[in-house]
Amino acid sequence: MSAFDLTSFIAHHQEDAAQKILHSAMSAFDNIAVSFSGAEDVVLIDMAVKANKNVQVFSLDTGRLHPETYRFIEKVRKHYQLEIDVLSPDHQELETFTRRKGLFSFFDDGHKECCGIRKVRPLKRKLATLDAWVTGQRKDQSPGTRNVLAFAEADSAFSTDEKTLFKFNPLANWSSEDVWNYIKMFDVPYNELHSKGFVSIGCEPCTRPVLPNQHEREGRWWWEESEHKECGLHIGNVIPTQQG
Repeated sequence: MSAFDLTSFIAHHQEDAAQKILHSAMSAFDNIAVSFSGAEDVVLIDMAVKANKNVQVFSLDTGRLHPETYRFIEKVRKHYQLEIDVLSPDHQELETFTRRKGLFSFFDDGHKECCGIRKVRPLKRKLATLDAWVTGQRKDQSPGTRNVLAFAEADSAFSTDEKTLFKFNPLANWSSEDVWNYIKMFDVPYNELHSKGFVSIGCEPCTRPVLPNQHEREGRWWWEESEHKECGLHIGNVIPTQQG
């Protein structure tokens, strides 16, 4: 692959639809993968397979997901006839952590350490093998941390001195309504928890349904202040960048 020109990519796709941004990103990189966990990500998978049946997809299995989420992962795998790389935490690190602090320490001292072991480090191992990745992040998911979200960026959280990792967020300017209109229009699979009042879905102990007129992120880590409601997967969001 020739050197990727991020500035040129942004300039040429500023007014483009999400599908074109995604397809252009997949054309620019051979070693690119879609991160899959929620409804937005399956929209991206649906778009991606229409352009390339061999799209790479990965998902994080923290060991604490809802049963419905595990069924959802399998439903998506079968529906799109995909291989999904399901990533697990390092078992020795996780066993040491739970032996020392128990299974619910995040209620006392915050979710960062648990998320670091169960989510961030498995993701970091995966991203070290990629040149670029695609997420379903949207600006309106968490206005306090994602309002500067760009549709294409150098990943400040997971790039290294040796390699710049590129990150694409084709749905950055979409709303939740846009996502669900696409799901209904194209009969895209979704997590059955959405029918039970869950909007933003993570680990079972840290996720709950939201009430009418509550923001979707209020269902995540509800015992913490709103500015802390990122798990570390998208830590670059909290630091405004030139791409913002």
